[in-house]
Amino acid sequence: MDVDNLTTVSEFTLIGLSDLPEVRYPLFVAFTFIYQVTLMGNGAILLAIGTEKKLHTPMYYFLVNLSVLDIFCPSATVPKMLENLLTEKQSISFIGCALQLYFLVALAGTEVVLLAVMAYDRYVAICFPLSYTLIMSKMRCIQLTAGTWATGFLNSLLHTVFTFRLSFCKSHQVNQYYCDIPPIVALSCSSTYVAEMLVFVVGGFLGITAFLVTFISYIYIISTILKIQSTEGKRKAFSTCASHLLVVGLFYGTVLFTYMRHSSSQHSPARDRLISMLYGVITPMLNPMIYSLRNADVKGALRNIFYNKTCFQLT
Repeated sequence: MDVDNLTTVSEFTLIGLSDLPEVRYPLFVAFTFIYQVTLMGNGAILLAIGTEKKLHTPMYYFLVNLSVLDIFCPSATVPKMLENLLTEKQSISFIGCALQLYFLVALAGTEVVLLAVMAYDRYVAICFPLSYTLIMSKMRCIQLTAGTWATGFLNSLLHTVFTFRLSFCKSHQVNQYYCDIPPIVALSCSSTYVAEMLVFVVGGFLGITAFLVTFISYIYIISTILKIQSTEGKRKAFSTCASHLLVVGLFYGTVLFTYMRHSSSQHSPARDRLISMLYGVITPMLNPMIYSLRNADVKGALRNIFYNKTCFQLT
């Protein structure tokens, strides 16, 4: 590795969301609104679960972690994106780029594993209802959560170290509005074999394993629900996992749609950059809406918070 080339890199240049200057301010307003809605929506979920004692169960404990991820994930990219839209300053420091990539990959990896853990939780609740409290004990929930976050951040540390050990003696223009592994690796003039193999092997193993756990859990869940005799029993059983199933579908659907669009040559790079924020910006905004609109307990907790606040202001 050419150390001289590596040490001369002080910053990267991020490609903006659009090639049209006249849309910068409308995009700034739009994504500022989306970011605020994301923060308020997930904040409301955290507040509802934190204040309502009957929501202090494993399912909602994992939902708290999902809401935290949905706050942190867009926070890794959106503030810098808004700054670039407002100031036309497209640069990001070398350290800033490394930190952005690290946290983005870590949070995305953590969410993939967390969705699998939440699927396993629903599997235990529906397939083994009498043993649920024993299997999903408080200690088990803590262990699963700690393992989820550790897996995501250790996986990201591995990718970040090997990505930024590369020599960058080509153009420093990142073909994305944030720092991600593929566009950073594309700028290297040294061998990228190890970094690419880590993404393929380690990242692929993590993603496929989490997906299989989620998929197999729902096969057993659906099979168990179909065996329930009463229609009301089927409805109640399905309602306990419907919101999570929608979130899983939204997450994997937007990821697949994003990469299918990237592989197509029929779309402009600017449009593809807008599409790429589906799972990083739009999904975190929609997740709390899914849980609040489809979950009677969460809606009830939010109504109680709003009612108590209104009564307090009137007294």
